[in-house]
Amino acid sequence: MTALAAESRLRRHLLRGPIGLLPVLLLLLIAGTAAAEPRFLNPLNIANVARNTAYLTLVATGQMLVLVTGGFDLAIGSVVALSSVVSALVMASLYVVWPDWPALAIAGGVAAGLATGIAAGVFNGVCVTLLKASPFMVTLGSLSALSGLAFFLTAGTPIYGLPDAFTRDFGRAVWLGIPLPVFFAVGIAAAVWFVQNWTAVGRHWYAIGGNPKAAVVSGIAVGRNIVAVYAISGISASVAGLLLTSRIGSGQATLGSDLMLQSIAATMVAGVSLRGGVGRIERVVLGALFLSVINNSMNLLRIDSKAQTIVMGLVVVLAVLLDQSSRREGS
Repeated sequence: MTALAAESRLRRHLLRGPIGLLPVLLLLLIAGTAAAEPRFLNPLNIANVARNTAYLTLVATGQMLVLVTGGFDLAIGSVVALSSVVSALVMASLYVVWPDWPALAIAGGVAAGLATGIAAGVFNGVCVTLLKASPFMVTLGSLSALSGLAFFLTAGTPIYGLPDAFTRDFGRAVWLGIPLPVFFAVGIAAAVWFVQNWTAVGRHWYAIGGNPKAAVVSGIAVGRNIVAVYAISGISASVAGLLLTSRIGSGQATLGSDLMLQSIAATMVAGVSLRGGVGRIERVVLGALFLSVINNSMNLLRIDSKAQTIVMGLVVVLAVLLDQSSRREGS
């Protein structure tokens, strides 16, 4: 084996292997940030990083599943916002009618938020499968429509009047010293890991993303599976929207506006391919943690928010370039 071939093989292993280069980069980032800013290791800051990682993990999980099947979900941030608005409107209305039954108002608002996410995901999936439309264009249109609906329902103002128990027992709750959203993220990630590794459905998703025509010939229900992953993406986004709503105590149409780009960045740095057929949930969790640490580091170092947006965009571009390089070397 020549030195050039050995180098190429090592690079593919670092980018696509079971471990990859991401954990090394994450450790270097944590060590560098802790050295530059001692407040990074403060328990309150660590809890904040864990909470933000949980929100991003939820959204990136749905994004990963769509990408694995060869799709794309630009509407995921808008689903977060609309789920927040709808759940807050329903919850506040029920709480006014039954002020002595906050649990009923919370249950109704949560159900409405989840239903919003499922409906948005199914709509995108049906448009992609039945209409044979481009996932990029379908979800771009949904992004605009759902964002517009969220602003229309709120007139641009936050929705208040939610039960105190919703904020206290969900958004700001801490179990065993760990923020509650982390448990939601771990639960959903564990479920996706099980499906990917131990079920025929998980293998079907990879087959669809790898070669849709071969998947059809093999008897896989391609359309049904694609609608399913878009629905899961909608559910994961709505869960993130509900948790964010409970955290801030109000429904807002601007909630999750940056999560679309961040979810794509988290999946890209985790090695998920834009061409489908490649992606592991455990690496996506690491990708979400990596980006959360980057954002937290820039905040602690007082880097301007505009510069932070530039950094996030560059991360996405670099990850896409690495994906293309890996694809060419693997071909």
